[in-house]
This record gives sequence, C-alpha cells and structure tokens, in this order.
Amino acid sequence: MRLFENLNVDFTGKRRVGYMISGTLLILSVLSLFTRGIEFGIDFSGGMEFVIEGTGDYAATAVRDDLSGPLGSTPEVKTFGDSALLIRTLSGADLNSVQETIVNTMQMSRPDLALDVVKRDTVSARFAEDLLWGALQAVIGSLIVIFIYILIRFSNWKYSLGAVAALFHDVTIVLGLFSLLHGWLPFSLQLDQAIIAAFLTIVGYSLNDTVVIFDRIRENLNISKTANLTTVINQSINQTISRTVITSGTTLLVVLTLFIFGGEVLRGFTFALIVGIVVGTYSSIYVASPVVIELSQRKA
Repeated sequence: MRLFENLNVDFTGKRRVGYMISGTLLILSVLSLFTRGIEFGIDFSGGMEFVIEGTGDYAATAVRDDLSGPLGSTPEVKTFGDSALLIRTLSGADLNSVQETIVNTMQMSRPDLALDVVKRDTVSARFAEDLLWGALQAVIGSLIVIFIYILIRFSNWKYSLGAVAALFHDVTIVLGLFSLLHGWLPFSLQLDQAIIAAFLTIVGYSLNDTVVIFDRIRENLNISKTANLTTVINQSINQTISRTVITSGTTLLVVLTLFIFGGEVLRGFTFALIVGIVVGTYSSIYVASPVVIELSQRKA
C-alpha cells in the first residue's frame, strides 16, 4: 500500500529549517533540564510503598486525590490484584506515621471499608541511586551498540553518527518535555523505570525508521554510483515516506488509544511514546539523513 505514489518533495533542500526547529527544541530542553530539573519517581529518589487490601471499589485515582494533601505530594497509586492497591510515596517521614496517615485518610473517605496493610517497604536513597545509574547506563549502552551495529551494517561511520545523533536528539527532547511540562499537565510526569522503558522503545522505533531510509539510500547509490548524494538521499526519503507515514500513523493510533483509555497509571508512559514517535519520525528525515549529507560534504 502506497499513499504517496510519485511524491517529489525537496526534504534535503529544507534541512536548514529542520536544523532551526531541532536546535530550538534542544536548547529549550537543555535549559529546562538545568532550571526546572526532572521529577523523579520513587524508583530513582527513594521512598515508601504500601500494599493495602480491602479497598473494594475505592478507585486508584480517588485514593491519589485524597492522599495528595495529607502526604504533601502526589503518591503513585496502582491496582494490585483483585481488591488491593499499591501506594508509593516520596514522603521522608517515619514509616509508621506515613502508614497511619494513609490508612486514616482512606478510612475517613470510605469508612465502610475494612483496610488492611499487608505489605510495606522502603526504597533507600542508595538503592534508588543505583537504579538511576543503571538506567543511564542502559540508555548510553544502547546508543553505543547502535553505533557499532550501523557501522557494521553500512560500513560507513557517517551513517552511524547520523543514526546516533537522531536518537540523542529524540531522547533529549522527550526528556526536556518531561522537565518542562511536569506540574502543568493533569497527570504524572515522574521519571521512573517505566519511562526509561519508554525511552528505550523510542530509541528502537526511531532506529528502525532510520535504517529503512539508510537501506534505500544504499540501494539507490548502488544503482547509480555517480549520482549526487544529496539527490539520492532526497529520492530515498520520498520513496520510503509512504511506509513511514503508515507505520507511524498506525502505531500512533494504538498509543493514543492507550493514552485515552488506559487509565491514569499509563498516561506518563504513553505520553512519552506519543512524543517519541512524532519526534523519531521527524528526526529520521531531518536529522539522521542531513547529518550524513553534512559529514560527506565536509569530507569532500
């Protein structure tokens, strides 16, 4: 199925517009990261978690709203089994006093329920620091492995650098949006292990899109070895744009459905994927390929 049969758009000719857009987004992201910072979840900042049974039809969103005031921060509340809730809070107070605050607040709102704390635990700052370092290593390690993979597959370091530049661009912008928008949106944008999984998913998705374009560039260069590289890259992007739009569109539709109907717990995760799919599709065209062009021209 091809949506754009004979498309002939000058993508490479407009790459400087792409540089301006990407540069602006990257500057805003970095400034936000340095000024506003990131709101870390319990996984990376430490805190407490409680499993409370007997919650019945007491919805997780209602519990979250009820506890936000008494705890001084918005807790993470998830369903746990059939009739239990998992509550995570960043509160640094005594474990017993936090448990008493949670139980008393919930019983004030729903006195008909017989609540029972079946499990409680703490995530130490040291363990949270190790998790954060492990997550950072996972992202950096994935970029290094991708650089080597592209280098072996295409036998050209310029393609590797273009792919890694696009992935770094995507992750930085999504991370910057999490920093810029936390506290403004009606759902949590805390950075936790689920969001790190979303970042790695974005890396894989964006890379797949980039590799498809690079494959077509290589095929066209083999057909016409004397052709101008910029012309070949533009032709290759036009030839693969149909596949890009269909793949990105269908994936975005599924993720949007999850964002709307998946509940409060999945909002941050799906928001990261939505932004990542859009930015990743853009970067395959206006970051990865233009980097190859600029490096080739500078070498020449």
